[in-house]
Amino acid sequence: MDVFCRQEIKYLITAQQRQALETEFAKHMKPDRFAHSSIRNIYYDTPDFRLIRHSLEHPVYKEKIRLRCYGNSSTEAFLEMKKKYKGIVYKRRLTLSQQQAQAFMAGQGTIPDTQIGRELTYFRDFYRDLRPQVFLSYERDSWFGVEDPGLRITMDEQIRYRVTDLDQLQQPDGEEILEPGLSLMEVKAENAIPLWLTALLAKLQIQKTSFSKYGRAYERQLQRKMNEKRGYLYVG
Repeated sequence: MDVFCRQEIKYLITAQQRQALETEFAKHMKPDRFAHSSIRNIYYDTPDFRLIRHSLEHPVYKEKIRLRCYGNSSTEAFLEMKKKYKGIVYKRRLTLSQQQAQAFMAGQGTIPDTQIGRELTYFRDFYRDLRPQVFLSYERDSWFGVEDPGLRITMDEQIRYRVTDLDQLQQPDGEEILEPGLSLMEVKAENAIPLWLTALLAKLQIQKTSFSKYGRAYERQLQRKMNEKRGYLYVG
């Protein structure tokens, strides 16, 4: 799919909670077509990090743009524009080669003249000086609902970031964002969250959280720079 419109709810869960969830998933969910994937992202932003700074203020409307690939593929990448308005996520994406997408974002190439292509072009031109700022990678397991295919659940772990070597073909090394043993679960639903899932979350005492991978990486890097200025050794 190239267009998404859905609510996305995030939860930080322990290994024990994850095991209990996955046991119950067997009754209601099926592994996605790509049940496990290694995701590598390059987030674009302005030199002063305008996009992520605005996002961290929790506004009614926010947006970001990233280049995503699965594994170290250079032949297929996804240029994605993600917007959130009043809790609903709208995503547009084009499938391109990594080279084509990077050239386009650098203002040195073109992309298909489609509705999504024009939206991406407007986004790039509006912010003018977007550039690669953060590499973010993680391991993801995915499921979709048996009775409701519009329900999708993902579990992310080994979430790492770096601000150098912003090349998706390099190894996904970097600083860990999550504490050991935690996973980030996202419930993505086009319709209402099913009762079996809400009851399960309540039973396991799992509460939703506000969590941005890019936002957490930005805050870590900002704290590092502040500590360096003060002469402290940063410990992540």
